[in-house]
This record gives sequence, C-alpha cells and structure tokens, in this order.
Amino acid sequence: MKKHNFSAGPAILPASVLEEAARGVLNINDSGLSILEISHRSKDFIAIAAQAEQLVRELLNLSDDYAVMFLSGGASTQFFMAPMNLLNEDETACYVNTGSWADKAAKEAKNFGKIETLASSKEQNYTFIPRGWEVPAYAKYLHLTSNNTIYGTQFHWWPDTEVPIVCDMSSDMFSRTIPVEKFGLIYAGAQKNMGPAGTTLVIVRKDLLGKVKRTLPSMLNYTTHIDNDSMYNTPPVYAIYVSMLTMKWIKEQGGLTAIEAHNQAKGDLFYHELDANPLFHGTVTVKEDRSLMNPTFLAINEEVDKAFDAAAKAAGIDGIRGHRSVGGFRASMYNAMPLEGVQVLVDVMKDIAQKMG
Repeated sequence: MKKHNFSAGPAILPASVLEEAARGVLNINDSGLSILEISHRSKDFIAIAAQAEQLVRELLNLSDDYAVMFLSGGASTQFFMAPMNLLNEDETACYVNTGSWADKAAKEAKNFGKIETLASSKEQNYTFIPRGWEVPAYAKYLHLTSNNTIYGTQFHWWPDTEVPIVCDMSSDMFSRTIPVEKFGLIYAGAQKNMGPAGTTLVIVRKDLLGKVKRTLPSMLNYTTHIDNDSMYNTPPVYAIYVSMLTMKWIKEQGGLTAIEAHNQAKGDLFYHELDANPLFHGTVTVKEDRSLMNPTFLAINEEVDKAFDAAAKAAGIDGIRGHRSVGGFRASMYNAMPLEGVQVLVDVMKDIAQKMG
C-alpha cells in the first residue's frame, strides 16, 4: 500500500531525492566510495557543500551581505547561539511568543541579555498570532517563530520595522518567498522542508557580528564557522548532501514562487474540507493565522476520533496524530507532499462525514 507521510518531522522528502541519496550511500559520484565514508575535506564533498550554499543563495536571492552556515545541534541550539552572538548583557531583544519553541527561545536568550516579550498567545493555548504590537527602536533584534509546528499557526505577514528580525523558520523554510532583506538572522532545522535531521541552516547578516563584548567559545562563534566554510569541525556530511539534493529539487520545481503556489493549493484543498465537514474543527481561532505546513484539527467526539484514526491508517495515511502535548490531529503538508496525498486525506474526512455525520 502507498504511504502518505504527514509526519511533522523528520518529514517527507521527494522520492527522486531519496533515490539519488540512496545511490550516494553506495557510490558517490562514481568514486567507488559511499558519501558516508568520504572525508569532508575531499573534493567530492567540498563541491557538494559549495553547491548547497549556492542553492541557498539562489533560492532566497541572498546578497553577499549574508553568510550561510550549515551547523549541527538542531534549531534548539540557535535559541542560545543567536543571542550569544548578537546581544550584549545591557541590551534588549524583543520576542513574540507564539508557541512552545518561541517560548523556549526566549527562555534561553535571558542568559545573555534583557528580553522583552512584546506579545504572547500562550494563555489562549497559542491558537492565534498576536497583533497590535510595535517593535521599540531600542531593540537589538526582534525574534519570531515563523511557523508553529505544534499549534498550527503561521506568520503570513511581517512587521514593518527597521529592527533586524531573527527568525526560527524550521518548519516553513523554503516553502514560500520571503522579503529576506527584513531579516538579520534566519535559522532552520533541516528535517522539515530541507533534508534529514542532522544539520541546521543559519543565515546571518554579516554586519551584525563581532559586536558582543563577551568571549565566545570557538564552536559557538558564528565567525568561526563562516571563516571555515562550515568545516571548522567535521560537518554533518550526509545531512548536508541530502539537503543539497532537496534544494536542487526545489529549484527544478520552479523555485520558491512555484513551491508557494503548490503549498497554497494544498492548504486550500484541506481547509475547504475542514470548514465544510461537520465532524471536525480546526484548533486555530483566526483563519488568517492558519499554517499551510501544519494544519491542526480535532474530531467532535471520541467516536469520530477513533473512526477517523482507523480509516486514515487503512488509507495509508501516516503521522497524522497531533503533538503529544495537544492531541487531536495534525496534517503536516511540507513541500514534498503532493496534492494527491492531501486529496486522500480529504476523501477520508468526507467518507467519515457521510457515514457518521
């Protein structure tokens, strides 16, 4: 049976990428060696790393003002690494709390400077993106989490501010076009839209660096990794390789403009059914804040919940259950999820409504 992978991450990858990545495990570039066993200083991997950076720059239209790094430690490491590199103890950074990861990012940042929470939807269980807040001019940076994987909300607008935005884009990186000039730093764990778990993409405006007074450990200093082309130590070779293949696939699809249209079509298909189906309802209270990557929804009662869960499994749908902290269902629809996969999910929802509605 064909599987339809709605897992929130590690998540679905394009079939062609998986096939090429599998070949690379056996024999990379006809070298007779596996990508898993070659040196990160070899000409084959140096070329792969260079291509990965070039694809990041091309897809986002990055200028030379920005540096690109492929690091390890996951996006959670950037919760402290970003303020450690950007924020002095006597300076203030502003945070908007829109989910568990945003909350954790603010908590880590408090170890390095003054943190001001401009807005939060925590008391309402993160069911919307707060509005009506302004960024003070004294802020060193503004931290946002662009897409909230657990709660199903997403920024579909960016604040009008001259303050550089630091943004965790782990779950919607490369899913749409962005005004990159607004951002001072972008970080994203690879395991959603970019590749397998194991590497974290970090993009930083170079003029923001070198201004903190504290002594930075070499491995936690962005400049160390920039100066060494992300190879100060052995990088996550395989994760970077598959990420390069995935970004190459994105480019082949028509780049971020085409990917954005593809994701919007999937979102329209799913949310149309969710709004029309009497047996399910979304968890996000403001429709304009709904995520195109991680729609979250609930069944109206336990009977429907169990029936839908069983029907989804019978249809080959995998990873549809919501995060353990919130329950319900979550249909993660990252770039590689085809429209046909979403249609299978919609058809199951329709069938349940016909039988039980």
